[in-house]
Amino acid sequence: MNRFLRDAILSSHRFVWYRKVKAIHRMPRKIQNKREHPIVKPGLHPRNRHRGRYDFKLLIGICPELAQFVKMNAYNDESIDFFDPQAVKMLNKSLLKYYYDIDYWNIPFGYLCPPIPGRADYIHHIADLLGSCNHGEIPKGYQIKCLDIGVGANCVYPIIGNKEYGWSFIGSDIDPVSIESASEIVTMNSILKGKIELRIQNNSNDIFNGIIQKDEHIDLTLCNPPFNTSLEAAQSGTLRKLNNLNARRITKPVLNFGGNNRELWCEGGEEWFVNMMILQSRQFATSCFWFSTLVSKESNLKGIFEALDKSEAIEVRAIPMGQGNKISRVVAWTFLTREQQVEWIKRRW
Repeated sequence: MNRFLRDAILSSHRFVWYRKVKAIHRMPRKIQNKREHPIVKPGLHPRNRHRGRYDFKLLIGICPELAQFVKMNAYNDESIDFFDPQAVKMLNKSLLKYYYDIDYWNIPFGYLCPPIPGRADYIHHIADLLGSCNHGEIPKGYQIKCLDIGVGANCVYPIIGNKEYGWSFIGSDIDPVSIESASEIVTMNSILKGKIELRIQNNSNDIFNGIIQKDEHIDLTLCNPPFNTSLEAAQSGTLRKLNNLNARRITKPVLNFGGNNRELWCEGGEEWFVNMMILQSRQFATSCFWFSTLVSKESNLKGIFEALDKSEAIEVRAIPMGQGNKISRVVAWTFLTREQQVEWIKRRW
């Protein structure tokens, strides 16, 4: 067994917890389909602001445009049509305004409109990772510099990370439209000015080179890599999801959270992208404390851990995240020895 996979299973109670959660979601369909409304959404991080059910009265109060999308559903609850991209976009706008003080937020048509609770979960889990190296105290403030690889047009990770922990961010992307949109969000919100810097990646084969500058130090990188290998695969996955959630059969995929080709798929898919990230991160071994990425597909873990083993990463963490019926995880790695980590913390945190 690969040493990182073995160590994660043996030493991380969180990884074991993930295995247990996975078993729960394999219960008989009859039990899974039982409709309940817990006060707290299961699986979300304890500090996640979105653990409770959406309070649409509060959200409409701060963002009146949301009202037209809120309807009573079949269970006599206020909700939106999560198959409607415009409704999802307006919900995000209201959540970002109410919880993160973002007065202006917009994305171009067809670009990824990410679910805010899941994005917040990544930020909180990765904050715990930093804290685990700092005697349990999460480092906060502008001096903590993060790199969001593939920041997208929405700029959501930097928004949440800055609000929750005061971190500064670099957002990189290969798409000029995404950089332009994210830059507009930063410019139009005074609380973000000087805290988020956007950088274009001019070489689609590079991830860190051309973004991390000489003598620059990054405390944390994060990434939500393209999941699918092609447009067809993305559409097929969307159809499966919609038909699982909807009583009537759907034959035309509608990406309710949007996303263009660079955001949702790339040749080789998630595993190829993460493996490239691992390979290229070695070049910046002493420029960054923790590298991290989301890994959506469990079957990709074996190849990813093997790549980390070959890269001679000093330490690897596998952090499970559960959001409703969806289970994913953050994989993080560092090339710094314990002594180097202590010196880094003393110098920067």
